[in-house]
Amino acid sequence: MGIWSCLGTTLEQVCDSLYSGKSGIILDSARKEMGFRSGLTSFVPAPDLKGELPRAQRVYMPEPAQYAYCATRDALKDAGIDQEYLDTHEVGLLYGNDSTADAVYNSIAKIVEKKDTMLCGSGAIFQSMNSTVTMNLGVIFRLKGINLTVSGACASGSHAIGLGALLIQSGLQDMVVCGGAQEVNPAATGSFDGISAFSTRESEPTKASRPFDRDRDGLVPGGGAATVILESYESAKRRGAKILAEVLGYGFSANGDHISSPNVDGPARSLEMAIRRAGVRINEIGYVNAHATSTHVGDANEAKALLKVLGEKTVPITSTKSQTGHEMWMAGASEVVYSMLMMKNGFIAGNINFENPDEDSAHLLIPATTIERKFDTFLSNSFGFGGTNSTLIIRDVR
Repeated sequence: MGIWSCLGTTLEQVCDSLYSGKSGIILDSARKEMGFRSGLTSFVPAPDLKGELPRAQRVYMPEPAQYAYCATRDALKDAGIDQEYLDTHEVGLLYGNDSTADAVYNSIAKIVEKKDTMLCGSGAIFQSMNSTVTMNLGVIFRLKGINLTVSGACASGSHAIGLGALLIQSGLQDMVVCGGAQEVNPAATGSFDGISAFSTRESEPTKASRPFDRDRDGLVPGGGAATVILESYESAKRRGAKILAEVLGYGFSANGDHISSPNVDGPARSLEMAIRRAGVRINEIGYVNAHATSTHVGDANEAKALLKVLGEKTVPITSTKSQTGHEMWMAGASEVVYSMLMMKNGFIAGNINFENPDEDSAHLLIPATTIERKFDTFLSNSFGFGGTNSTLIIRDVR
């Protein structure tokens, strides 16, 4: 695993932040000056890649590709995989990404201002394509297997992991680099702000993201990147790899309904499919990392779906978005990493800012502060605009 997050840029830093209940959310005054209704955002440090990658590679990399490079570099190191291995094996790449808004805006602004398309620069086209992350990672690490961007809104990172597992299970790949990346710049989120999707609790930035809480008033945008290396059991054993966990089940569904408002049936079917494919009983699931983004309808309908499928107060459920905000295209991958860190270290990070349940979340077991709890199986939900749903069930190595 590797991660570049508002909670830290190493697994150790992120684990400490999760355990201590640290929030990565700030108030960005520049957004207010631009006319944003909400200036809230997570703070993700910009990578400095000047001493690591040549300019000829950096010029093609927009913000999400830079985050994804850092997360993937660290994940490969964590997996004990060097460039020689990548050069001699067909390693695949599936990465979730659904925007490169800043790169598109910058190139068009130059054309409009200068009236000359050549002034966009040679890297503009590669930065602005939606496949920029897999394009850059595939070239930098010289990957030779499948190379594909998974574009599924806020379920992108989760779908990438689920699809990677299916490719390995089908025998088409022995190893796939999977993950999700999200840009954090204002260009990526202005339209969200324009539909009043964001919290305006600006006087208390760290308390603004309140999944499942009665007084939630909208999500907070975040981002970064997270990478996991998936590999067949046989391949991992052959090379003496440190196996962390197993993808047991991947469930998916579509709501077939409203483009932005989620329903209950779609998420419930995704949950049921993942549980069925994983072959686990409800009481074997030790933790649920909910999608819950801190919106009124989204959290309420997910709570209803969780109650329908899992039952009343059967398993601890939290949303790490209370600490990170909504990491959007990255979230499905980062929340697997967050849940893995909890599982490996025997705790469940609290759903911070959960002070008052509403009529739906009152039926769920939602700890507001960190609890010491050993578990060996977790479920992670990710849902996106357009009604795309993804659920992963992951079990500790046995």
